[in-house]
Order: sequence, then C-alpha cells, then structure tokens
Amino acid sequence: MAKTSLPALLARVGLDWFILALLAMIGLAKLWPEPGIQEGFFSLSTLATYGVSLIFFFYGLRLNFDQLRAGLLNHRLHLLIHLTTFVLFPAIVLGARSLFMTPDTELLWLGLFYVAALPSTVSSSVVMVSIAGGNIPAAIFNASISSLIGVFVTPLWMSVLLTGNDGQYDLAGVIVKLSIQVIVPVVLGLLLNRKLGWFAERHKTALRYFDQFTILLIVYTAFCESFTRNLFAGYSAADLLGLAAILLALFFLVMGLIMGLSRSLGFSREDRITALFCGSKKSLVQGSVMANVLFPSTVAGVALLPIMMYHALQLIIASIIAQAMARRQPKAPTIARA
Repeated sequence: MAKTSLPALLARVGLDWFILALLAMIGLAKLWPEPGIQEGFFSLSTLATYGVSLIFFFYGLRLNFDQLRAGLLNHRLHLLIHLTTFVLFPAIVLGARSLFMTPDTELLWLGLFYVAALPSTVSSSVVMVSIAGGNIPAAIFNASISSLIGVFVTPLWMSVLLTGNDGQYDLAGVIVKLSIQVIVPVVLGLLLNRKLGWFAERHKTALRYFDQFTILLIVYTAFCESFTRNLFAGYSAADLLGLAAILLALFFLVMGLIMGLSRSLGFSREDRITALFCGSKKSLVQGSVMANVLFPSTVAGVALLPIMMYHALQLIIASIIAQAMARRQPKAPTIARA
C-alpha cells in the first residue's frame, strides 16, 4: 500500500497549510509582537490595509457579468442563502446570549456574534459546491453578492451591540470606509474584467497565495496588539474549548436547518448542495478586513479568534461532507437525441 504524505493526509481532512500558518501567526505574535504594533506608512498594519484593497480588486477582476447573470434566476435559492447568512445566524447567537455570555467572556461572545453577522465565503464555498456536485453558477452568484451585502449588513448587526457599549459607534462612517476598501476595488476590477480578466485567471494560484499572505499579516498585527495589552490573560483552555464547542454546534445546527428548509421547498439536489455550503460558511477574509474597522485595535485579536476557529472547523467539516456527497452523486442520465 502506497504511503500517504503528511500534507496529503492533512488536506484530505481539510486541514491545509493555511490553517497551520494562522496558528503560527498567533504564536509569533505572542513571542515577537514588536513589529506588529509599530505605526507609520510602511508599518505592517498599513501594508495589510493596502493588501486588502488589492485582494478585492483581483476578486472583481476574476468576476464577469456572464457569471453573475447566470445565477440571477433562482430567487428562492438566493433568498434562503442570504436569509440564513444574515438573519438566521445572528438571530440564533443573539437568542443564546443569556445562556453562554458571562462578564468574563463578554469579548469572546462579541467575537461569536461577529462570526454570525459576517457574509459567506467566496472561493471555498464555490470549491465545496463543485466537489459535491452542486449548482456552481448559483454558488458563484451568491458567494459574490454575499460579500457585497456584508459591507452594509454586518456593520448594521454589530451596531446593535457596539452602540450599546459606549454610544460612539459611527455606522455611516464604518459603511463608507468599508465601501472604499471593499466595494470600490471590486467594481473597478469587474469593469476591467474584459480587458484584464485573463491576467487574474492565469495567475489565480499566485493571487490566492497573496490573499492568504495578507490575511496572515492582518491576523499577526491584530494579535500583536492583543498580546501586548495582555487581553488573553483572563481566558482559560476551558473557555477556548467551550467556544470551539459552541461554534461547532452552531455550524451543525445551521446546516441541519438549511437541509430541512431546502427539502421542504422542493429544491433539487444541486440547489440543496449550494444552499448548504453557501449558507453555512463565514468569510475569514471579510472578518479580518471588517475587524480593523469595527473594533478598536486593542480588542481586534480577541474579536478575530472566533472567526479563525470557525474558519478551521468549517473547512475541515465541509471538506469531509463535500467528498461524501461527491461519492453519492448519481450518474448523469444519458440524453436521448431528438
């Protein structure tokens, strides 16, 4: 029997190098926080900010109007995905607030609610839908639109809590800043798709690594600030394990509700798969970007911890489920000639 390499074994269960690199960034921030807290034009935090705009520019460059038009028609599927992402998720977490939040874990719970308010992922949702045999055009459409809706809806949800803390939450300012950082680059890239889309497609592997490097930089700088201010001192291993258990339960609860609703609505197998993966996942990219805008730098690391944990859990579990669905995928019927 052929030996399986460690990277291949980790990839098989969804635990890729990026998740391990995220953990390494936390460790590096703990051991060497000084570079991450420096300020200035060439500081790491400033470079990360410019990197974010480039991420969304290249994301827009990879989109095209034909892909968006192809996904427009299935209104019930779109409605289920976005209501799940932006209404069901936050409602569940908000409803469970009194059960899990204590004065000692208030920041972790804020991060948990932040996960619930975030938009869906883009690339990994489409990849999982493709592996499982779902409706790929609809996945591309919904994942793309989710990112843009999140610029407005996520700050609106967070205003429910952050305004109540000190009354200083500037919702309009947050949306304007996120629009400049996210929507403007996406629209610019989309407009240049016909002329430069080939470049993004040809170099999509390199651009994916650029995306991941930028997220690692954001995570490093956020945790440097949090470790410098000793914000994690009050959290035990039991607190973190409890958070992971809650995130896992949330993921499976939403997945179960999506499957039940999509079956009751009479969705095809392909649409059920698309709803499942696009509606249950949350974006670490958007989470990293918005954290720098929504939260003070002093607490951004703590606020990012739940979405990092959710990101790892969703990749591992979704990968296993997608591969299982792919094995059960029925063979395409032979089409009779007219």
